[in-house]
Amino acid sequence: MQPKLLELNQADQMSDCKLSLLLGVTSSRNQIDIFLKMARRLLNVEFAAWAFHHEPYTWFVTQQGFQAYPANPELAAQLQACYTKDAVVISPKHPNYSKFSEHLKHHFFDHQRLLALNLVVNQNSIGQLVFFDQVADEFHPEDIEQIEVLLEAMLGYIELKFEHTELKEAYEQLSALNYSRTKFFQIIAHDLRAPFHGLLGFSDVLAEELDTLDHASIQNIASYLNDTAKSTYNLLENLLDWAMAEGGHFVYHPINFKLKQCSHIVMDVLSSLALKKTIRLVDQVPDDIRVFADINMLTSVLQNLTSNALKFSPVDGTGQVTISACVHGEQIQLSVTDTGLGMTEQQVQHVFEPRIKTSLKGTAGERGTGLGLVLCKRFVDLNHGEIRVISKEGQGTTFTVILPKAQDEHSALALHQDQLAAH
Repeated sequence: MQPKLLELNQADQMSDCKLSLLLGVTSSRNQIDIFLKMARRLLNVEFAAWAFHHEPYTWFVTQQGFQAYPANPELAAQLQACYTKDAVVISPKHPNYSKFSEHLKHHFFDHQRLLALNLVVNQNSIGQLVFFDQVADEFHPEDIEQIEVLLEAMLGYIELKFEHTELKEAYEQLSALNYSRTKFFQIIAHDLRAPFHGLLGFSDVLAEELDTLDHASIQNIASYLNDTAKSTYNLLENLLDWAMAEGGHFVYHPINFKLKQCSHIVMDVLSSLALKKTIRLVDQVPDDIRVFADINMLTSVLQNLTSNALKFSPVDGTGQVTISACVHGEQIQLSVTDTGLGMTEQQVQHVFEPRIKTSLKGTAGERGTGLGLVLCKRFVDLNHGEIRVISKEGQGTTFTVILPKAQDEHSALALHQDQLAAH
């Protein structure tokens, strides 16, 4: 019985085929296709199959061309167990040839002859190569030797290709880190240094002219110093978090949890600020919505978005900031909406970029670089989500974070492992 093969455009899990994509499986220079066609002609065999471990497809070349077959993990494990350390080729002389053949037949791959080769790179198996058909004659030893030579060259190419890709990724990461470091020092030079002029100036007044100040003046200076110290500390905290995220030092640890846990923490932290600015802070997150994300990162995102909304909301008693959430298919949409100053179209376009030259003032004179929003974007990206903003000048702003909803425990573990492998 022949396997039911898929055309390449029917394979919908290509993003999980890391090594196959590295070899151009979807391009006109498909190295797997080229190799299998060459080997198939050399052996004069009907079926040529190539499979990488942990990829969702086995690649076939037949008379119909290059096709895919959904991987069978059970069969792959059974076949892999037949190889021995001292022999990467399974032919009729191999002690496990009959066992290998029976496993293949049991899964409906009928054949009369077969040849299998273990794909070994740096002493580690990365997959298997199998040829089979209904011809009774055995493969010629000379042809098998030529296949081994071709395969050795192919595996060397894979190793070089993989190393080149790793070097390219490392170079791109280093370039991004250098760019981030430059931005980091620019922000420090401008926005972290500026508040200290006021802190030093007013602290000098207190130190040298305290006897000449009345109680009201001292109170005003103390309030200024307190507010400036708090805002500077928040900026420093965001700077450090952002630097760690850009440097890859944050550990992404997603779990299933109730979204209400995040909103409850944020309400506790920011309620006093909302009260001080006479802004109504409302939590409309349903109790039963569960999300799959890193709880610490998501709490930081929600706190930054809510703090930002409070910063730019009116202080005349009409301001309101609302935290809400809903389920949309397999995703969770978490929104923070304010009735504040809003943004221009140009500001919306650049809202997730750190502002180096200018600081925006809130409705109570608060300063900020927008770095908190940059950090939000980074954390949402790390959680495989998306962040959007809708704003109209003078009418308010809504930030929406889109994340995967909670999985069952098995699916959540599998998703987390896949995401770790992708990094």
